[in-house]
Amino acid sequence: MRYAMLYKARIVIALLLLCGAVGTQLAGPYIAKVIIDGHLLSISKSWYETAPSAVPEGTAFVDIRGKAYVREDWTNGTEPGADWRRVAIRQEGTSFVLEDGSVPGGTRLTNDEVLALYSREFAPIVRLLVLYVGLLALSGLLTFAQSYMLQTTALTIIRQMRTDVMTHIHRISVRYFDNTPVGQVVSRIANDTEAIRDLFMSFMATFVVSGVNLIGIYVAIFLLDVRLALFCLLLIPFFVVVMAIHLKYSKGYVTVMRARLSDMNAMLNESINVMPMIQAFRREKDRVAEFETLNEDRYANQLKQMRLFSLSSRNIVGLTGSLLTAGVIWYFGGRSLETAISFGVFYAFIDYLGRIFQPIIGIFDQLTNAQRAIVSAERVFSLLDREGAPVEDESAPDRPRPQGNVKFDGVWFAYNGDDYVLRNISLEARRGETIALVGHTGSGKSSIMNLLLGFYEPTRGTITIDGEDVTAMPKQALRRHMGIVLQDPFLFTGDIKFNVGLYEERIDPETIRKALRDVGASGFVEKLPHGYDEPVVERGNTLSAGQRQLISFARALAFDPAILILDEATASIDSETEGLIQNALRVLCAGRTTFVIAHRLSTIKDADRILVLHRGEIVESGSHDELMARQGRYFNMYRLQKGEPAPVAPASASDSTPGAAANAT
Repeated sequence: MRYAMLYKARIVIALLLLCGAVGTQLAGPYIAKVIIDGHLLSISKSWYETAPSAVPEGTAFVDIRGKAYVREDWTNGTEPGADWRRVAIRQEGTSFVLEDGSVPGGTRLTNDEVLALYSREFAPIVRLLVLYVGLLALSGLLTFAQSYMLQTTALTIIRQMRTDVMTHIHRISVRYFDNTPVGQVVSRIANDTEAIRDLFMSFMATFVVSGVNLIGIYVAIFLLDVRLALFCLLLIPFFVVVMAIHLKYSKGYVTVMRARLSDMNAMLNESINVMPMIQAFRREKDRVAEFETLNEDRYANQLKQMRLFSLSSRNIVGLTGSLLTAGVIWYFGGRSLETAISFGVFYAFIDYLGRIFQPIIGIFDQLTNAQRAIVSAERVFSLLDREGAPVEDESAPDRPRPQGNVKFDGVWFAYNGDDYVLRNISLEARRGETIALVGHTGSGKSSIMNLLLGFYEPTRGTITIDGEDVTAMPKQALRRHMGIVLQDPFLFTGDIKFNVGLYEERIDPETIRKALRDVGASGFVEKLPHGYDEPVVERGNTLSAGQRQLISFARALAFDPAILILDEATASIDSETEGLIQNALRVLCAGRTTFVIAHRLSTIKDADRILVLHRGEIVESGSHDELMARQGRYFNMYRLQKGEPAPVAPASASDSTPGAAANAT
């Protein structure tokens, strides 16, 4: 609703146009009623027969066989003379008979005489027909205008909604994406917003149009005959009950269908990303079977919804309409002969009765789409309602570049409840220092970096940069002067220049070339067919792991961060490429506070300080030589990687060198 309110002026104008279109459409049967009762059946009204000379001046009459015939409504209130005799004209088949009492059975009129009696009706009938055609044309124009305005408004709303969803997911905490499959998020942005478009289309273009039509039709019927209108009002409770039953059961089916579609999208996305592994382990059939289970569940709910729709949609409306029309024709048609209602009113009522069911059928036809759209809207707005961090205004003054002094003071952190992955972490990294974090999988290395980047907030303790608490800093400002290189570098679809500059306007082409040159990547880049403009496909799969890593190093260097995070950046690099990577690392780390999460311990021997983590605690701290001399956990890890036996049992957090955490500073 809040999106619709943004365009309320356009919607109000469209609704006014709609009311005008409905009014012009509903005028048709009323005009037909006027033509029938007021003009075509006017010959059946009372007539007076007299001599032409006895007709007062200015009073219309028809001269037939030397006598003047004056219709009762032509007298203009003048009292008939004594020699005026009342006569009647009745229809027998296709002929008309004048009953004046002079001839038993009446005098049959010729075609010319009948035309003479109708002569005064031709001009009004033509005017009414011209008015009818004009109203039809105006109705078409108004219908086009309101439909165009409503549909363009709906498209504008969906465009804005997609932009808002895309903007919002960049503000949501990383925790959400850790727990939500990518395919489900994509489904909400793509499929669910498209379904919401159908909601605006069906609601505004069908429900509103049909609702206004129904109101207009009932108003017109009340103007025709109150008894007929009250009779038709009996339809409303019946259809409301049918619609309520449909909505009650349909929502459950639609909810499952949308959920299964999201699950299928998530599974497709996952399968495509890990297809080599699926094929290597020969799990193709199992994967397809799992997908088929989801697909079958969605199909079963679609069948249930289809059966419900068949029982409670246009079929029941059509049957009800046919029975009602037959009943009206039988009852009121017979009574019309007794002048209970005029033939013109009866004709207009049958026309309006047929029109009543058109909007009702339209509403029922759109119930499924509307239900699907409502469920999709709930899913989209549940995403939009998630709290997100505000994106910093680009026009706001830039915060000064930090010195890069980082301090963790008694930090505890748990992803879920009290299951702590970090326990009493205290460390300090001074400007320009390189701090390496080592430990077995699950020891808490990546969690420390997630906290430093502001993806999560510590459960207890504080993290400061240059003395300022990171939780009090805007997330954009916190990350503005940070750079990160991951173990599996991600390259975006575009070209190499784009992947280094990554939307940053202040990074010009020369800065990009220099960054690539400084990290040693210019050699292979310049050999590519298009050089720095070489297209990069999704994830950079046409480049080797080492080439992708060098480009990610160049990206970090081009952004010139004060604090650099290397998350196992050399773990998957071959020995031949490792020399290039090590040179690139020296260039990249120069003058920056650097945190290195290392898998290969040989790559961190030059670090200023190495922190050994075990079960979320810092158990050892020191330089490579100091830790090797201590012959503790780091010593054993290093010898194992070298293929040498580890003579010393691993130290635990309780039996490690006293003050290890304190030495982290």
